[in-house]
Amino acid sequence: MTQTSEQATGGYSLESPTVNALWSRKYLLFLHNVTAVFDGFTALDIDDIGIRHNELRVVIGPNGAGKSTLCDVITGKTRPTTGSVYFDGEEITRLSDAEIVRRGIGRKFQTPALFDSLTVYENMELSLPGPKGIFSALFATRRKVEQDRIMALLERVKLADNVNTEARFLSHGQRQWLAISTLILSDPRLLLIDEPAAGLTDAETELTAELLLELRDKHTLIVIEHDMDFVRQLDSPVTVLCDGKVMTEGTMDEVRRNEEVIEAYLGR
Repeated sequence: MTQTSEQATGGYSLESPTVNALWSRKYLLFLHNVTAVFDGFTALDIDDIGIRHNELRVVIGPNGAGKSTLCDVITGKTRPTTGSVYFDGEEITRLSDAEIVRRGIGRKFQTPALFDSLTVYENMELSLPGPKGIFSALFATRRKVEQDRIMALLERVKLADNVNTEARFLSHGQRQWLAISTLILSDPRLLLIDEPAAGLTDAETELTAELLLELRDKHTLIVIEHDMDFVRQLDSPVTVLCDGKVMTEGTMDEVRRNEEVIEAYLGR
C-alpha cells in the first residue's frame, strides 16, 4: 500500500470512528485524539492515525519521539490521558493489557522475551494458544497439527536444527527470530515489533525483512525501526514521529525528501 494524498493531508479525520461508522472496513486499528502526558510532559499527541487490514506500517523517529509510548498505548500498558483507541471494530481504550492481548494484539520488545533455560521447541510450545502454564505447555500431548506448525515456523527462520538448543545459547539474530516466531504462533491479528533488525548481520537482516513481508498475508504489522536500510527493504508505508506527533507519512522515498524529516531525524 502506498501513501495516499488523503492521509498526507490529514484525511484520516474523515474516516475516524467518531464520524464514520464504516471505518473498520478499511482500518484494523485507529487512534483518535490520543495524548499521553507524564508529570506535565506530553510524550504522545496524535490527532488521527489508522492502520489498514494486512498492512505493514513502519514507524520511525528520533529517540524520545514517542514510538515506545505509541506501542504502550496500543497494547494497554499505558492508558492514554485523552483520546480513544479502536481495534477490530471496537473501542479498546479502557481494556486491560491482558484483555487487549486476548483481542488479538501481540508485541515483541526490542530485547527478546524468551525463557533462556528452555529449548527452542519448548519456548514455541509455551506460545501456543490454549491452556497456559509450564506443566500444561511442556507435558500435555500436542496435536500433530500444532507440532507441524511449530516446525514449519522454525524451518522458515532457520531454527529447525536448534529445536533442542536452550534459548540462552542462541545468537542474537536467532533469538530475534525465535521471539518473532513465538509471537506469530500465538496468532494475533496485529503484531507490534520493536527494532527487529537491531544487532543483526546483513544476511540476518534480509531474512527478517522477508519474514515480515510474508506475514502481511495473515497479519497486520507495526514495525518500530531505526535502521534505514532495513526500512527500505520493507518497502512499506512509513510514519515519522517527532516530539510525540506525527510529522509525516508516506513511502520511504517521500519521507527521505521531506525537509522537516531531514532536519529532525535523517540528517543531510
